[in-house]
Amino acid sequence: MSEQTVTPGAGVTPEDAGAPVEPEKDEAAVEPEAVVATAAPAPHPVPEGAPPLPEAPPVVPPAAVAADAAPKPPRRVLRAVARWTAAALAFGVLGTGTAFGIASLERTDVPGLATEGDGRWDYPELSLPALPADSPRPFSPGNPAEIHHADLRELLLPAPAGAKPDKKLTGGWISTETFLDAYRKQDRRSVAQLLKDAAPRHIAARGWTMPDGTTSRIYLVRFNSTAFASRMIDDLNVGSSAGTPLARTDTTDLDPAWGSVNDIENLSSFVFAEQAPFGAEHVRQAYTLAGDTIALVVHERPGKREAARIPFQQTLILQNQLLA
Repeated sequence: MSEQTVTPGAGVTPEDAGAPVEPEKDEAAVEPEAVVATAAPAPHPVPEGAPPLPEAPPVVPPAAVAADAAPKPPRRVLRAVARWTAAALAFGVLGTGTAFGIASLERTDVPGLATEGDGRWDYPELSLPALPADSPRPFSPGNPAEIHHADLRELLLPAPAGAKPDKKLTGGWISTETFLDAYRKQDRRSVAQLLKDAAPRHIAARGWTMPDGTTSRIYLVRFNSTAFASRMIDDLNVGSSAGTPLARTDTTDLDPAWGSVNDIENLSSFVFAEQAPFGAEHVRQAYTLAGDTIALVVHERPGKREAARIPFQQTLILQNQLLA
């Protein structure tokens, strides 16, 4: 803030009030006292016998009134006020910026304001694999067939921190027989026939077990075209129902906790949860149709407690992001 300086007005001393006017002075330079004295009207004679007029109030020079009404602060005070005002503005701007920065962060990013853990698993930072030269992404305008050109194994979600890897589902290619283990024994022959008819190109899978006993398995099945992948979903009767039952499941219905807000553009997810009463374990499962590829995500938790909803949804959303 720039300093504001006030130029004091030129006042008249009592000694100057009666001093003779210099001939070279202009009429505009006459002191206020002289102006007031010449401007005063001549007194009228008081008629005989009339009561005396009240005594007129004393005339105060304008300079004196201005001096008493608004005393001029010393320049040092003005400079101090300017410095404190500038400091207050600076701290105000800084405080506003800090508040905006905090408001723009997620609550868990602000030290001291982290919310209690909601059960999410600690996954590593994800990145999409490199594509072969001149190969488009699956849902780009230059890829109307919605083909995934990246290595299917590199599209598998990695295991979170603290997970114990599955020795059979290591993140590499698996056989059709290993994939069929995901289904009940009495249904494997029919699913095998569906796979034979659809002729998938590759199947990759990864599995792990968390410290609370929850087992996670992810299967990616790539077909020759989107039409074959979509037909496989239909042949498994996946839609309003979970379709062909998975191993160790009883009554499985649509999961009401999954909402459209969790869906990812260009992908179709069908999410189910085993309903009580369930058997020796609780199962959550989901199919995702992503162009030429189908993802099957399964979480199982042994005992009478349900497999946690939040880490299951987290796993499914992250896997879908890799396929999008």
